[in-house]
Amino acid sequence: MAYYPDWAGSYFPPEKIDFTRFDWIDFAFAIPKMDGSLTWDDSTMAPELLARLVKAAHDKGKKVKLSIGGWTGSQWFSPIVGANQSRAVFVKNILTLYKTFHLDGIDIDWEYPGHQGEGDNQVNNYDSLNFLSFLKLLRAQLPPAAVITAATTTQPFYGQDGEPMSDVSQFAAVFNWILLMNYDVWGASTNPGPNAPLSDNCKNSSQPEANAVAACNAWTRAGFPLQKLVLGVPSYAYISDSSATKLRTRAANVRLVGDGGQIQFRDLVKQRALVRSSARDNFGPIFNGTGGFTRYWDKCSSTPFLRSPSAHQVVTYDDPQSLGMKAEFVKRMGMYGVNMFDVHGDTDAWDLTDSIRRGLGCN
Repeated sequence: MAYYPDWAGSYFPPEKIDFTRFDWIDFAFAIPKMDGSLTWDDSTMAPELLARLVKAAHDKGKKVKLSIGGWTGSQWFSPIVGANQSRAVFVKNILTLYKTFHLDGIDIDWEYPGHQGEGDNQVNNYDSLNFLSFLKLLRAQLPPAAVITAATTTQPFYGQDGEPMSDVSQFAAVFNWILLMNYDVWGASTNPGPNAPLSDNCKNSSQPEANAVAACNAWTRAGFPLQKLVLGVPSYAYISDSSATKLRTRAANVRLVGDGGQIQFRDLVKQRALVRSSARDNFGPIFNGTGGFTRYWDKCSSTPFLRSPSAHQVVTYDDPQSLGMKAEFVKRMGMYGVNMFDVHGDTDAWDLTDSIRRGLGCN
C-alpha cells in the first residue's frame, strides 16, 4: 500500500503509478471543517485527481481509500466527534464522498485523539471514547464492503488519563486494519536521530516506544490483533545541518536542498547524494553515497544515514535494505502489510516498493 498526496499531482500524475505493485492506494487528504463538512488540501486539483486515481486503480483491479485529516488537517476532529449531531453530519458527509468518488474505503488520520499534534488542534480527554462512537456510526452507515482504517501513533489511543489505553479491542472490532506511523521519530536536528527505526537494538533509546517492534508489541498487548496491523514506512528523508558522525540514540560536493528539512528518496538520487551500484542484496540494489556523501549504517535502528563533512549535512533515511528488513519483520510477525508515505518518493524504477515486496515475499 502507499499514500498518494494531492500536492504531488502536478508532477506525479495518478496514471504514473504502477498499480501492479500495489493493492491499495490512500488519497491524502480530505480536511474536516469545524461544521463537519469536508474540504481538501488542494481544493482546485484534489477532486479531479481523486477521480483519476480511482479510475486508474479500478481499471487495474486495485482499490482506493480516502484519507481524512493528516498532520495539518486534524484541528476539528475532537469537537466534531464529541457531539451526536456533529458526529452524524460528519458521517453523512463522508458517506457522500465515498459514493461520489466510488471509493473502496475510508482512512481516518486523526493526529491525535486525546493528545496534541499540531499546536492548534482541539483536544479532549474523552476523544478516544468519542472516536469509537463515531467509528461505530460510520461502520453502520457505510456499505458492508467498505474498509475503515486509521493512521495511528506507535502507541495505542490515549485514554481519559492521558496515557495509552490498555484495551483497544473495541476499536479492533470496527477497523479493518490500522497503520502504525513508524516515521518522524526524529526530524531535522543538529543532533540527528533515525527517522523510522526498526527497533531499539542497542537498548539505549530515549524513545524506546517509538520503533516498529515496540509499536507492534504495544498494540497487541492492548488487544489489537497482529493481522490487523500495518506498518507505515517513509519514502522521504530528513536533512540536518550537522557535523555528527553517528545518529543519536533515540541527518565538487553536493549540498542537498529539501522542503522544510525533508527530501524524497528519488531526490537524493536526483541530486546525486545517492547512486545505484551494480551490487545487490536480497532486497534489491545497493545505493551508495556520492557527491561528497558517505553512506553509514546505524545498527541501533537498522537504518542508513548519509554524511557530508564538506556540506555539513547528515541525512536520515530509508533505502531498499532497511525497508526490506521492515517488510521482512512484518511478514515474520504475521502483520497485515506495509504502507509507504508516499508513492511519489520512490524512484522511477520502484526500488523502494520492490524491496518491500521482496521482504513481504511478493516477488
